[in-house]
Amino acid sequence: MPPAARRPNRTAGTSVPDAPTPELARAREAYARHAWRDALEALSEADRLSPLEDQDLERLAWSAVLAGHDDSYFAALERLHDLRVAAGQSCAAARVAIWLGLRLIAIGEAGRAMGWLGRAERLTESQPDCAERGYLLIPRVFAALSRRNAHEACEVARQAIEIGDRLDEPDLANFARMLHGQALTMLGEHQAGLALLDEAMLAATRGLLSPLVTGIVFCTVIGCCQRVFAIDRSREWTAALDAWCRSQPQLAIFTGECRVHRSEIMQMQGAWQEAIDEARNVAERLRSSADPGGIASAYYQQGEILRLRGEYAAAETAYRSASQHGREPQPGFALLRLACGQIEPAAAAIRQVVSSAPDAHARARYLPAAVDILLAAGDLEGAEQAARDLEQIAAGSPIDILGALATHARGSVQYARGDAHGALAPLRHAFSSWQQVGAPYLCARLRVEIAAVLHALGDDDGADLERDAAREVFRELGAAPDLKRLDRPAAPRSDATFGLTTRELEVLRLLATGRTNRAISQELFLSEKTIDRHVSNIFTKLDVPTRAAATAFAYQHKLV
Repeated sequence: MPPAARRPNRTAGTSVPDAPTPELARAREAYARHAWRDALEALSEADRLSPLEDQDLERLAWSAVLAGHDDSYFAALERLHDLRVAAGQSCAAARVAIWLGLRLIAIGEAGRAMGWLGRAERLTESQPDCAERGYLLIPRVFAALSRRNAHEACEVARQAIEIGDRLDEPDLANFARMLHGQALTMLGEHQAGLALLDEAMLAATRGLLSPLVTGIVFCTVIGCCQRVFAIDRSREWTAALDAWCRSQPQLAIFTGECRVHRSEIMQMQGAWQEAIDEARNVAERLRSSADPGGIASAYYQQGEILRLRGEYAAAETAYRSASQHGREPQPGFALLRLACGQIEPAAAAIRQVVSSAPDAHARARYLPAAVDILLAAGDLEGAEQAARDLEQIAAGSPIDILGALATHARGSVQYARGDAHGALAPLRHAFSSWQQVGAPYLCARLRVEIAAVLHALGDDDGADLERDAAREVFRELGAAPDLKRLDRPAAPRSDATFGLTTRELEVLRLLATGRTNRAISQELFLSEKTIDRHVSNIFTKLDVPTRAAATAFAYQHKLV
């Protein structure tokens, strides 16, 4: 276990140590300040002058890993393991082997990792009640989580928590508590899972854990909160992580996906330039590191903001880079295809990721985009199913944001079906939820939809107010595509729609201007096949045989 600053190393000898050399004194002082790079350099220099003993060799190892030097970390821990074995300290040596194994798992070297973890098992065979037996449960929890066996992960994590609490091992107890909370959220038990995550975070923010475990807890908890849409918690813990990192300018790890989550929070709060700068900084820092997940997430996050700004070529490059580094580029890539008018590829992509999602919460990340894309493709039944699925997921969760996503989807589908009255309440409810969170872009998008509904209901003044408010936000953010769509003339209003949906009325208005189906598809960013289907539906519902007859009907009944 990396020793917390306030806790002595329990494996140190009992003899009074000699006075440290100036190099060693300087190294220990840097370590105490959490100046990890300075500590690494000073400890390495002291080690060259005279081989380090137990505690200082351990300090060298933790300084190395926190400064981002895995080779030095592995070398120091291997020496420390050998020293402790030679001294007959089997459990202490096993602890070193465990940390070697955990780090090797993190960087993808499973063979070496299993070798060290097997070594730790053998070293503790005769010590069944030592803390290291609890630490050996941690890799088992990781393995269960990777197999998506959350029930097994919960059971093993509970055993580790019991050992950590009983033996007064805060690192072990809270590491396991964090993993237990993560497993519970996978099972849909959000309240219980988030409570455990909060407890682990409390220990981390109070300085009760070692620096390495503190960083692991920060990053895992924030990532879990993001996955289950616990936005308020994610924002709170991301701010705490930022403060913790700033207090250690020489910290080199925990700057990957953790910082990407910070970028996501910035984007949600409307700080788009700061968000993309943060994502770019992460990608640059990780370019030569062994953190493919972090760099992939950084590229994906860049793609999201570039897409919203209308920088489509750059967004596509970013999404492709994310994919090359192992990240699923959806739903962003499908939404990019939608923005570029490639409706059928967008619909095919979003259907595929929704159908192949491993669990409900993975689907929830794709379903809002699925509703938007399938509505654009004219697949009202598919959009309706996606909205229902999202509502079912939200109904089983205490997370308000999931409810906001579900009500937004419901309102969008209702409006697309021509039910403006039924659409207004869910859209307003979703707007209120996002406004409380502080998400200006999402609020502006909802204002645009609410404006369309109000216009359909005859409240033109209310519609203008909503559109003006949205326009101001889009201008401030640089959301060029949204501004362009907002300036498109509103669809005509008629008390009698003759069974036409809102989209069909929009198509009829453009058809009446003499535009071809291809021109209409480009105007509305829909596929030509979708427009063909809409035109066919219009002919059937209005009982007219030709475009000219449909145009005449529209003018006669004031549909245009």
